[in-house]
Amino acid sequence: MTDIITEQATAAASGAAATEQFRSKQRTEGVDVDTKRVDTLVSELLAATHDIIRRHKVSYAEYDVLKSWLIQVGEDGEWPLFLDVWLEHVVEEVANENREGSKGTIEGPYYVGDSPRLPAEATLPMRDDEAGTPLLFQGQVTGVDGTPLAGATVEIWHADNDGYYAQFAPGLPEWNLRGTVVADDTGHFWIRTIEPAPYQIPTDGSCGRLIAAAGWHAWRPAHLHLKVSAPGHQLITTQLYFQGGSHVEDDIASAVKPELILAPGPAADGNGHEVTYDFVLDKA
Repeated sequence: MTDIITEQATAAASGAAATEQFRSKQRTEGVDVDTKRVDTLVSELLAATHDIIRRHKVSYAEYDVLKSWLIQVGEDGEWPLFLDVWLEHVVEEVANENREGSKGTIEGPYYVGDSPRLPAEATLPMRDDEAGTPLLFQGQVTGVDGTPLAGATVEIWHADNDGYYAQFAPGLPEWNLRGTVVADDTGHFWIRTIEPAPYQIPTDGSCGRLIAAAGWHAWRPAHLHLKVSAPGHQLITTQLYFQGGSHVEDDIASAVKPELILAPGPAADGNGHEVTYDFVLDKA
């Protein structure tokens, strides 16, 4: 099964799925346009680009390569991937600079809403033969003042042991390793899953060509994606990484923060690993 997924999971297919997910979200999350704000942001972006061209004396040959590459990014459907890998971490930093509670980080291009709702003690949907080290991920959701947040929701999604996400690679069940866990009356949750693997962002499309041309690596460290929310509180979007894991120190997406690194230990039942991580939500 892994060989089939590896053969068929292409940048174009992954990019198209990410683009469609983004378009679907945008249809229900419109934003008012402030013309003065657009003028300021676009004018400064263009001015910065003009400065780069002048300082580095960009040639017509280089300019034409850029035009060709930008066209190909759109044809590959990789704009969500490009923006989420290289720009989103700064947008997130600015958006959450005043939070008192848990640290956030990027959402990335592979979020899908409305995952199956599960009780506080839950096992994520997975295949009977799901490969990987079993992981018990547990914790509590509270407010900044320490008040337990009963019924808080913990949306979780992550790649499988081969680095693939359900709905973005062929051969995976629709909701594999995705779920929305509802915490108990004390804000506690216990989620059984498997430890994800590090993975390369798609390298056979436009983003891969940029990476190769610049001599960069394409790797993201293994991570759990989460969105945690409760009525009257701000939703936090974050990722949690694994201590000592590959590329924690040089994540291509620049999304790792010290507060987001887990240190799992042996599971109490002897089956894999377990780790406790608590979430603290700011008031809305």
